[in-house]
Amino acid sequence: MPPRRRAAAHGAQATLSFGNQSRVTKPSSTPTAIHKAKSLDSPVDVSPSGTPEPQQVLADAHPSKPHVAELAVRQQAAAELKEPLSADDERALKLTRKDLQSYWKREEQKRKAPRVHQADLDLEEKILRHFDLSSQYGPCIGIARVKRWRRANMLKLQPPIEVLAVLLQDGNVKERAHMDELLS
Repeated sequence: MPPRRRAAAHGAQATLSFGNQSRVTKPSSTPTAIHKAKSLDSPVDVSPSGTPEPQQVLADAHPSKPHVAELAVRQQAAAELKEPLSADDERALKLTRKDLQSYWKREEQKRKAPRVHQADLDLEEKILRHFDLSSQYGPCIGIARVKRWRRANMLKLQPPIEVLAVLLQDGNVKERAHMDELLS
């Protein structure tokens, strides 16, 4: 037999009231606290209408300093490129633009539909983005592209030599994967 419940002290259960008299609100902040919080922020140019200037808002949205992840990936890429050239590196440096074009043409033929959103990208960026999205070479987040290629090669995953050629030949290539930039 289950235990008996005790009756409430008043004999009836209290009811909830949703009227205006029982409204609970957060305490409002004092004007001095608001003023202190505003003074800690960077100054924003305000137009006479009271809205911030568009240039200042854009500058605040896109800081000029790179993220910590960007700095870490740059250091990884610099360390990988300082190592002495291996046989794979020498083979990659011998590839020409025509070799890269034929590789990309073969990759495009494997697809059933054209890549609509990559029409404005150059050949090197297309090759690198394809490598970024190829999951068989491991994750692309938080690692430099050169380091990812070498890791995949070390694990005998046979990454395309054309990707290494693009990374070694083009000095202004981004070290971070496109997905890494989108997610950070």
